Amino acid sequence: MILQGSASDFAIAEKAIKILQTMEIPYDLRVASAHRTHQKVKSIVEESTKHGVEVFMGIAGLSAHLPGIIAANTHKPVVAVPVEVKLGGLDAMFASAQMPMGAPVAVVGIDRGENGAILASQIIGINNKKVRENLSSMRRDFFFKVDNDEAKLENKLKSSYYAKKTSIKIDTTEQTASEAESHSNKIFNHDSDRHLNHPDVAVIAGSFSDIKVAKKTTTFLDKMNISYDSLVVSPIRNPVKFEDYMEEMEDVKLFIAISGLSAHVTGAVAAYTEKPVIGVPCNIRLGGLDALLSMVDMPPGVPVATMGIDSGENAALLAAEMLGIGKEHVKDNFLKFKSSINRKTGKF
Repeated sequence: MILQGSASDFAIAEKAIKILQTMEIPYDLRVASAHRTHQKVKSIVEESTKHGVEVFMGIAGLSAHLPGIIAANTHKPVVAVPVEVKLGGLDAMFASAQMPMGAPVAVVGIDRGENGAILASQIIGINNKKVRENLSSMRRDFFFKVDNDEAKLENKLKSSYYAKKTSIKIDTTEQTASEAESHSNKIFNHDSDRHLNHPDVAVIAGSFSDIKVAKKTTTFLDKMNISYDSLVVSPIRNPVKFEDYMEEMEDVKLFIAISGLSAHVTGAVAAYTEKPVIGVPCNIRLGGLDALLSMVDMPPGVPVATMGIDSGENAALLAAEMLGIGKEHVKDNFLKFKSSINRKTGKF
């Protein structure tokens, strides 16, 4: 379900629609404002949730409270696409990302309707093999496009000093989703019996300075009874170990990457997988703004579901929403937690 705050946002929604059609995912589109038609938004979200909508996408600019209002009225994942109207779209991006604990919103880059739809497809693909296969095909298309662009550029390089000294061959053989899923039969050893076999989530922290936020995430994964594996590894300081871990974790349902500063971890994870990647920026320098901007502003084809700064709890809760589409016990745990938060409200 796509909700856009204004008819003027349709150019962004159109990018999303093209991707959803390529992925063969049915969709609906409505125009509703979080401020001017609040009850309409609530009714659309509640009815759509009852009728089996798996992912919501909120497209809005300015104060951009639409994705948050959607999240307040559903237990399904909400993807936010901030729109550039004023301030380069930063106002909308901050309004979407900096959500309170209990109402996570997965934010993609400003005006990145295509990445919003790709992220929604990745979420749906957790339980839909055909969508996963379509995603794999699209990723190959992105590879060939870049490869063709390089070939065109080479034809323009006429300088006598230009010398291409390396020829790179990459295996782009098509692999079906079922073949990929049967590739590995690894066992992951953890202290708890529920962490045996393939974990649902891999949590990757880029540095030991990110551990405090990572522990928020794993604590809430425990609350939701979600199996996970976790590691501190940097794709910059130890690229070989990072690649080995990504290969080891190829059977997880999704990744949570936690990092401050330039936040290379999330981008590296997204480059290595077609699974959903949730990113948590950490406040190490500049109030965490460097990490937030680095995570959210990904190029077309490789979205990161970006959380608010230091919002490790919401990353785990978003993972619960994603996994809850196919796992009833995870959905029930999330709903119980959300209900417990609601009971804590009152007068002061």
